[in-house]
Amino acid sequence: MTTPWDPTTPGVLRLPSGRLVRGRGLRNPLPDGPTPTFALYLLGREPTAVPWDSRWICWPDFWLPSDRAAAREALREAWERAPSERVEVACGGGRGRTGTALACLAVLDGVPNSEAVKYVREHYSKHAVETPWQRRYVTHFS
Repeated sequence: MTTPWDPTTPGVLRLPSGRLVRGRGLRNPLPDGPTPTFALYLLGREPTAVPWDSRWICWPDFWLPSDRAAAREALREAWERAPSERVEVACGGGRGRTGTALACLAVLDGVPNSEAVKYVREHYSKHAVETPWQRRYVTHFS
């Protein structure tokens, strides 16, 4: 079993179930310490290869995933892996797309859709989820 994230590490979100997921911006250097065992990258183009298991969701900046069914499947995989792995969710800046994905993980974890954005803004970043359509995506996520 993998050692989980340290919950005091910047960017680590604790979901109500206790699952820990790290959000981050890929334009920033990789933080010191443990690396992810699984990462979900939310970018408009395929990311550079990494030495850990990862999935890419085509998700242009400020928009929504290009393939919503694939995004839902990848988010569910990240949520399912989080209890026993160091899961990271990342986009360019670590706010809009990452915050939206983290809010969707919160929904999977039992947070009501209508409260998920607020939860992520309180526990991850006050700047999470940047656009009205990202908020609407979370509201309708299942």
